[in-house]
Amino acid sequence: MKLQKVDDCTWRIPKEGRMNVDGIVFADDTLMSQISGDKSLEQVANVACLPGIVGPSMGMPDIHWGYGFPIGGVAGFDLDEGVISPGGVGYDINCGVRLLSTNLHIGDVRDKVPAFISALFRNVPSGVGVGRKDLRLSRVEAEKMTKRGARWAVERGFGFVEDLEYMEEGGCLEGSDSELVSDRAFQRGATQLGTIGSGNHFVELGYVEEIYDAELAQRIGLLPGGLTIIIHTGSRGFGYQICEDFLRTMQKAADKYGIYLPDRQLCCAPFKSEEGRNYLAAMKCGANFAFANRQIITHFVRDTIEQAWGLSPREHGVSVVYDVCHNIAKVETHPIDGQNRKVCVHRKGATRAFPAGHPEVPEAYRDVGQPVLVPGDMGRYSYVLVGSPASPAFTFASCCHGAGRRLSRKAATKATANRNIFKELAEKGITIAAASRATVDEEFPEAYKDVADVVDVVHRRGLAIKVARLKPVGGIKG
Repeated sequence: MKLQKVDDCTWRIPKEGRMNVDGIVFADDTLMSQISGDKSLEQVANVACLPGIVGPSMGMPDIHWGYGFPIGGVAGFDLDEGVISPGGVGYDINCGVRLLSTNLHIGDVRDKVPAFISALFRNVPSGVGVGRKDLRLSRVEAEKMTKRGARWAVERGFGFVEDLEYMEEGGCLEGSDSELVSDRAFQRGATQLGTIGSGNHFVELGYVEEIYDAELAQRIGLLPGGLTIIIHTGSRGFGYQICEDFLRTMQKAADKYGIYLPDRQLCCAPFKSEEGRNYLAAMKCGANFAFANRQIITHFVRDTIEQAWGLSPREHGVSVVYDVCHNIAKVETHPIDGQNRKVCVHRKGATRAFPAGHPEVPEAYRDVGQPVLVPGDMGRYSYVLVGSPASPAFTFASCCHGAGRRLSRKAATKATANRNIFKELAEKGITIAAASRATVDEEFPEAYKDVADVVDVVHRRGLAIKVARLKPVGGIKG
């Protein structure tokens, strides 16, 4: 595959063959040497072949191989000529990240971290297929949840109305249709609200280790040494089943509409088709499940701090900094060729990063830009950024979503065969609780790219502005 270096942080895959547009990947030489080791660049080129694509097919610096689209892939499609693809969203619809701030300083609670992690592990179920019987939903109640997302959770006592002011889309995508979701999806999701699942999902306790822009950090509630909590999870089995169901629909649709697919995993339908409209409405149900899930976990985080540390809400002050989607397709308005134009933007393992003044940034952050949350691995650090006005128009104001895997889970397990990752992390002052050793081995720090390298490219290329770095002290994993 041809690969042209544009500048220190940008590479081009030139349009050729059945490609309709160029591919663009944001990476420096170090990251590109890691990225080129899998098939993600080929996937960027494959996405460029889909009809109606607007602007380049993109890969963020955390890009790695995924289903159809690469993880870390971004692409926009014309609403009249373009398509919508489940592979451009992923199985875990609205897998995303929520950051919580507190009134607490790490120096005051560091010796209490192990007790908190143990209590949180009991209060927030984790692992493959796990659920919680205390939150089993009837079909009627589940349908209400898929329509109102985090609002539904708040209305039932899981958090506060003001939490909603600090979430992408206010914690709810309008236009969902639960009639398009299968019985099997509802069965799988019936007990999974308030749980984190398996893999790289987690709840992590940390603190603000370094601040790069004091004014921005203070504006979004981050102070030096301040205790933070990151929640990373999505729509669990509910969203997985929606994706699974619609992949079958889209495979038939691609044949029906004569869509050329360089990879069958890119199966899709015209955005305006019945199949396309139905997927979007069902996908929104999955997205709203994820918003509700993270809201309920926020409630249990607050509850755990009160139980384990004996603090009142006024004392701990746990507040939502922001909640972002990582796996989503949305209709948005962006400047294209000098004119504002509506496009369907697929972000898979990527987040939007709207700058200050953008009308879709919540009013609470309209003057500073949308917070961008970039978790790293469980042994190093995570970052908080805000959208940059210097972001190129062709990125649809998009940014990376994490560190990005460097090793497959199989390779990670092999690499840790003779290591005790729990012990290694404990020696660094990081307490981990997990459903199994296997999960921790698969997620050990070196399995991921160094998120500092990823964020450095993002900052230098103007995709987002660095605000603060967070240091982990403990967490729970599936």
